[in-house]
Amino acid sequence: MTALDRRDFLIALTAMTLVVLSSNILVQYPFQHLGLGDYLTWGAFSYPFAFLVTDLSNRRFGTQGARRVVYVGFLLAVGLSFILATPRIAIASGAAFLAAQLLDIGIFSSLRGKAWWVPPFMSSVISSALDTAIFFSVAFYCGAVPGLGLTIDQILAAVGIADQCIALPWVNLAVADYLVKLALAALAIAPYGAILTIMRPRLQRTA
Repeated sequence: MTALDRRDFLIALTAMTLVVLSSNILVQYPFQHLGLGDYLTWGAFSYPFAFLVTDLSNRRFGTQGARRVVYVGFLLAVGLSFILATPRIAIASGAAFLAAQLLDIGIFSSLRGKAWWVPPFMSSVISSALDTAIFFSVAFYCGAVPGLGLTIDQILAAVGIADQCIALPWVNLAVADYLVKLALAALAIAPYGAILTIMRPRLQRTA
């Protein structure tokens, strides 16, 4: 890896960590404007940019390099979230992040030969659905887990993690969050294209 590669990798890693960490903090605060407190959190506006970072990393470094950004960003963001957010938020975020970002990389790579805007848009649309479903059900569902008869708090307590469920309308939040992600996925096409043009001389085009 050249010095330029290392610099770009560090930029991608820093951006990924900041996006995920800030989102894990902001998701605890409902968006109280326009009567949307039961439908949106502030985290809905920041987290979709994680997919932009992943897709640009995929273009810059290829599939393997993008996975490295995701893995290292996952460790840093989840570790910091245990300190600055809550254990339950950190676990929910980590599970959702890892599953969705790896899915995003796979979809993006399979569409690499399409028009430049298709891979980032389609991969974000599909993987965001998985991310939203995992995160909100784990983070804010306070009832018993079907088939287990235990709440997530009880499961965490059994492994020595003390936390308490934050009672938020998680289904409403999940639906609204996904709609915001769809809107931002469309809006992110413009900055993605602009950054892609700047990066073009050093793109990694192989999977």
